[in-house]
Amino acid sequence: MEFWLLGEVTARKSRADGESAAVDLGPSMQRCVLAALAVDAGRVVSVGRLIERVWGTDAPLRVRATLSSYVSRLRQVLDGVDIVWRSGGYVLDVDPSAVDLHRFRSLRRKGDVDALAEALRLWRGEALTGVDGEWADAERELLRQERFGAELDLVDARLRHGEGEGLVAGLAGLVAAHPLDERLAGLYMLALYRAHRSADALAHYHRLRGELGDRLGADPGGPLRELYRRILAADPCLEPERPVLPAARPPVPRQLPAAPTPFVGRQDELARLDDLAGTVVISAIAGTGGIGKTWLALHWAHRHLDRFPDGQLFVDLRGFGPDADPVDPAAAVRGFLEALGVDRDRIPAEPHAQAALFRTTVADRRMLLVVDNAADTGQVVPLLPGTRSCTVVVTSRSRLPGLVTRHGARPLPLDVLSDDEARALLAERLGADRTDAEPDAVAELIARCGGLPLALGIIAGRAHTGPDRTLAAAARELRELGLDALDDGDPAASLPAVLSWSYRALTAEQAAVFTLLGIAPGPDIGVPAAASLTGLPPARAGAALRGLHQASLVGLDASGRYRMHDVVRDYAARRAHEHLSVAERTAALRRVVDFYLHTAHAGDRLLDPHRSPVELEPAAPGCTPQPLSDDMVALAWFDAEHPCVLAAQTTAVAHGRHQTAWHLAWALVTFHWRRGRSTDQIAAWQAALTAAEHLPDPKYRIQAHRLLGREYSVTAQHDDALHHLHAALGLAEGDPVQQARTHWALAWAWEMRGDDRSALDHATRALHLLDRSDDPIGKAIALNQVGWFNARLGEHGPARTHCEAALALHRKHHNRDGEANTLDSLGYIAHETGHHAEAAGYYREAIALYRELGDTYETASTLNRLGHTCSAQGLHDAARDAWREALALYAAQGRTADAEKMRQQLDERA
Repeated sequence: MEFWLLGEVTARKSRADGESAAVDLGPSMQRCVLAALAVDAGRVVSVGRLIERVWGTDAPLRVRATLSSYVSRLRQVLDGVDIVWRSGGYVLDVDPSAVDLHRFRSLRRKGDVDALAEALRLWRGEALTGVDGEWADAERELLRQERFGAELDLVDARLRHGEGEGLVAGLAGLVAAHPLDERLAGLYMLALYRAHRSADALAHYHRLRGELGDRLGADPGGPLRELYRRILAADPCLEPERPVLPAARPPVPRQLPAAPTPFVGRQDELARLDDLAGTVVISAIAGTGGIGKTWLALHWAHRHLDRFPDGQLFVDLRGFGPDADPVDPAAAVRGFLEALGVDRDRIPAEPHAQAALFRTTVADRRMLLVVDNAADTGQVVPLLPGTRSCTVVVTSRSRLPGLVTRHGARPLPLDVLSDDEARALLAERLGADRTDAEPDAVAELIARCGGLPLALGIIAGRAHTGPDRTLAAAARELRELGLDALDDGDPAASLPAVLSWSYRALTAEQAAVFTLLGIAPGPDIGVPAAASLTGLPPARAGAALRGLHQASLVGLDASGRYRMHDVVRDYAARRAHEHLSVAERTAALRRVVDFYLHTAHAGDRLLDPHRSPVELEPAAPGCTPQPLSDDMVALAWFDAEHPCVLAAQTTAVAHGRHQTAWHLAWALVTFHWRRGRSTDQIAAWQAALTAAEHLPDPKYRIQAHRLLGREYSVTAQHDDALHHLHAALGLAEGDPVQQARTHWALAWAWEMRGDDRSALDHATRALHLLDRSDDPIGKAIALNQVGWFNARLGEHGPARTHCEAALALHRKHHNRDGEANTLDSLGYIAHETGHHAEAAGYYREAIALYRELGDTYETASTLNRLGHTCSAQGLHDAARDAWREALALYAAQGRTADAEKMRQQLDERA
């Protein structure tokens, strides 16, 4: 007999057939009596306590008789287990291990990963289900806390075993449910740090500190503050412990995967590889997949292991993989360094320094590096040794001309197999007797596979698993499925026929979703966007996507987004053009583009509610924009969907939807500014400007020129910036608001050129224009601009006056963006006038607001200024902390020049 409390309260007994069956415990009060005894199994529970647990303070008359009756009935149904009367109370006479609650507690006390995982598996939902009353409610809450504690114990144990990145997603859900739990926050920050997401770990600390202050008026405790300090300092103690190698010699890495079998042909290519020393590139013609690049590279490598006595390194860069983003070269370099025995403590934080250490480590060693599935030259260059003692074999779908022209790589184009090689491959897989018995079928199979090793391998695998099936039947199936010959010599064109075997097994709805995914904009898709693309309810769209994932036609990443391999996408697009009319394809694309437009527009309104609104056309029928609850949810949506929104704009342009293309650029502005995505901003507004030429209202061209000009100034393309801004100013004649906003942008552009006097002139013109308008936010922005440039020119009195007036207006109208910017200006003024404590206060207020807004771009800039103020106060540790955090953000945003200055600054102040 076993008793279950961590779910619905029940007892189970074994049957003769070895299974177990639930025991009917009768009314809910009777179950409550059993639960009240089972939580203290093997121990006496006094009558008074039992009555209190079951009936609370409102016990009925003759309650003891009622309790005795319930105990008597339970004795009748509990086979082999007794409820015994002992002095003053009852005891459930059973081994505590027969009660899941006690097993859970026993396993939790062991504290290791396996025991904790087993303990949590005992839970089957809410504890004590079916039992009501005050005691049950209180006990359930205590058990919830125990379960939560066990979940954290398990995370802690896994972190001690060296895990990190794989825990982040699960911890994020727990953090959302328990936002103020400091132990959980510490585990989450450490997991983020182990996943190489230091900036996210630091940002979570600041969010928690803000919430603790707002809700409880408290700061994080000492342990969490110490963890924050260690993350800032990249403390090696935060890394998982690694065993000390007993050998004094560095390890000799042997990372090559097993040699693929069978291998046939490629004799000319193998001979060319035999003659080469130094860096070698294998590049497939037209960059096709499935032609056997890795097959060749590994076969050659295993034939010549004796040439590389110092070891072999291997990495799959996943440049064209279906399930994951390409590998960061820095991550590959770190993996190589660890394989070479370099202690993690010695590996520097910066990628360029890691690459330099790698080159030093392999200098003069005779090693082989196989770099598989590279996306482009930039992904490979950090992995190249600095000496010719090493040989590097790179496989890629691209010809990688950058490696050939700049690094002296020797290209080795790889073509399809010859007929003789293809026949030899089939004979190796199926046996010569079988292929010799059906020469005509073999000839047809070879012709239809077009010499593509992957296609031949799939055919052979299918025939091998069905030895009674004739090759003629396999050839007939290929003939009926229509495996195409190569198009323009590109072997990838034969893969659609192979994919059709999976396609043929789909349901009608899965097939319809699959075809539409082939024409959808963007590299991946989430369920909400797929619902609008297909016109299906989200639940059905999600079910269809899961079916496609199970059929291996789409990949699924950890965030729940679906991605197609490029060859699979090409096949799906062909099916869409074959089976859907132009009207059906156009309607689907209109729905999904409208999904991205309307969701992005709503998200932008949450990010900056003070931007001048734009009016959108109604969404297409069947389009359901994704609801976004607040600005942080909106920012997360933009982070996930950004490539798809840009692709949606490209689709809008291609279909002549000029106003939609312009509105998509508009909806991305705030996100691009906060994330420092200048290159994407320029691309979006170049497309928007082209679209605006087709729209009658000049406001579209004015704003496109203005926003494009502003972003050109950020990227130091000063002539282009002024060209567009003066074009905007000319078009805005007669519109004081548009003129004023263009003068803002011109002020910014002149500041970027180093001419603060001209910048002040434009800011002053903007202020004069807005003095006559009903635009308090615009006036506040102009006041702050004038004050900022006053300060830059050393005119600190007028600067303070203008900025304080701006701050009052921003606060009056609850404009947090403007408030943060103005606080930063006031911090600069205070610093320049020697009021460093006041400056630090302004800067910290600004940073707190920027973090609330998710504005990592301005956070980095203000952290830099805060560091200077702390340094002026003699607070050198605080200054370095601020600069290190700014450096991490600069690097994440691709602000290379700013990051390099910051590194020099830190080196000088070390």
